[in-house]
Amino acid sequence: MQKNTILGFVLIGLILIGFSWYNSHNYKKQAREAFVKDSLARIEALTNPRVADSLRVADSIRNAALGIKPSEEVQTTANPDSLAVADTTQVVALADSTLSAAQGGEEELITLENEKLKIIFTTKGGQIKQCQVKGYKTYGNDSLYIVKENYSDMSLVFNTMQEVRTSSFNFSVAEQTDSSVVFRLPFSGGAYMDFAYRLPKDSYQLDFNIITNGLGSQMSNNASDFDLDWSLRISRFEKGYDNEKNYSTVNFKYPGEKTVEDLGMRKAESQKEIPTKVNWFAFRQQFFSAILMCDDNFSNGKLSYKFLPETDPDSALFDCKAYMQMSYGRGEDVNIPLHFYFGPNLYKTLKSYGNYFEKIIPMGGSIIGWINRVVIVNTFDFLRKYISNYGIIILIMTILIKLVLSPLTYKSYLSSAKMRVLKPEIDKINKKYPKREDALKKQQETMALYRKTGVNMMGGCLPMLLQIPILFAMFRFFPVSFELRQHPFLWASDLSGYDSILDLGFNIPMYGNHVSLFAILMAISMYLFSKMNMQQMPDNGSMPGMKGMQLYFMPIFMLVLCNNFSAGLSYYYMLSNFIAIGQNWLIRKYAVDEEKLYAQLKSKAESNAGKPAKKSKWRERMEQMMKEQERLQRERQKKR
Repeated sequence: MQKNTILGFVLIGLILIGFSWYNSHNYKKQAREAFVKDSLARIEALTNPRVADSLRVADSIRNAALGIKPSEEVQTTANPDSLAVADTTQVVALADSTLSAAQGGEEELITLENEKLKIIFTTKGGQIKQCQVKGYKTYGNDSLYIVKENYSDMSLVFNTMQEVRTSSFNFSVAEQTDSSVVFRLPFSGGAYMDFAYRLPKDSYQLDFNIITNGLGSQMSNNASDFDLDWSLRISRFEKGYDNEKNYSTVNFKYPGEKTVEDLGMRKAESQKEIPTKVNWFAFRQQFFSAILMCDDNFSNGKLSYKFLPETDPDSALFDCKAYMQMSYGRGEDVNIPLHFYFGPNLYKTLKSYGNYFEKIIPMGGSIIGWINRVVIVNTFDFLRKYISNYGIIILIMTILIKLVLSPLTYKSYLSSAKMRVLKPEIDKINKKYPKREDALKKQQETMALYRKTGVNMMGGCLPMLLQIPILFAMFRFFPVSFELRQHPFLWASDLSGYDSILDLGFNIPMYGNHVSLFAILMAISMYLFSKMNMQQMPDNGSMPGMKGMQLYFMPIFMLVLCNNFSAGLSYYYMLSNFIAIGQNWLIRKYAVDEEKLYAQLKSKAESNAGKPAKKSKWRERMEQMMKEQERLQRERQKKR
């Protein structure tokens, strides 16, 4: 073969190789441009479902061009009810090549730890992966994680040349010390965003700053807000599902207010859109909370929660979600200070952090809340400094409350005793006016008797009414009292949960699947106390239905109600009833002699017989009403 022929074949081969390379390079460039368009279309698809179908076709064409087989395609379908962190390793071409590169890389874990918290961060999204609250265990004796692995996903969502969701990117570690770490997300032109975390010593608070540098010029001109999207699934930590569920919710606080709002309790799910500023919000379990506060306030947002069934295989309690907006100045670098609280719902601990965090504990409002926060909490804290047995503390506290209320108890008993000893006189009046049409005269003479003897018909009721706030305060205090958590007493393994002496193996509607002995003893004590009260009250034969309700219905109702409540609450009510029975017995035995009391009342009636009675406004109104009724009755008789 001639030399020129060989040279010609070589030149032709080089031309073919060069042409092939050019075509391949140009084809890949076109495919990359299509990739960018696909990414922008995905953003539109988030709000326009009609685009989704065309995206599926585009995906198939793109994958075929890049040589990706169907089996290698990334599956993006997920369970919408699951809060598990999705695998976001799929690389999507972005207009910002620096940001696009941040989608790759290996996840790195960073740990910050102090005396109270152990927090594990991930560079994937620069967010919290786990948060353990030290010194506390679940009812099953496991370590307590308020943030569990794969149960939390937090993103900052904003717009540059496209929508950016920070959980999709792998941050780098810019700085790290024993108590702080700074995660950095780079953008083109040397701009970056930092997530800076600092964990102070001996604190449940984690400081979190969102910092941008040189990023203002890349922000969308139409946007002036960062969207904080946080989903958190909280596990079950306590013994009783119903009790834990009933006292778990989502709270939030408006700036400048002293009160705290919530999305409601004892609901399966709830959500609320908040169009105004919010200072902080809290995902609150019965005894632990995850709180996020913004120093400059969230401008608006949406909060929601949804409880999982008791049969959840992972023993998860409920899903919480917050989508909050934070405003920033257009074209400016920002530094937004936020603060997390991960810790127990201890009243004084929450109060020490300020910002009214302690108001998330539902201790009641106005009078009931004041009794709990000022009286009960301080008394309880004082006693537990010297006594380690919480059952004994409840006993002592119950005795103290009864001693403080004893003047009211005595006054109530004395009023009932006066009416009881006057029963012979009341019987005489009833015999004097046996006819039905003489009911008004009988009532007038009865009131005249009470007036002469100085007996107040409401004297026994008012002292009892004044004790009702204490009963309601205790009803609020015990189920949310962190101090009782996991403290055993007698047969109860945990005073903050229900006690059980028998597991039924099946569920009785409203009652439950177990038998609470403290609830049974409480119902028995309530029955005995009601029976004693009825024996002390004068029997005038009226309202037998009310007596039956007080004697039988209320104890049974409370038995069913308290079977699933905290053992501490049933134990307190039981003690309160038995102590009240003892007080009444002592008063009757040693403080009030009914024979002497009757003689005193009779003597007083005789001495007041000829004196004009001093009438109160209430008595004047009652007499006026009785006269009006008597007049109407006479008119009816005339018509007949």
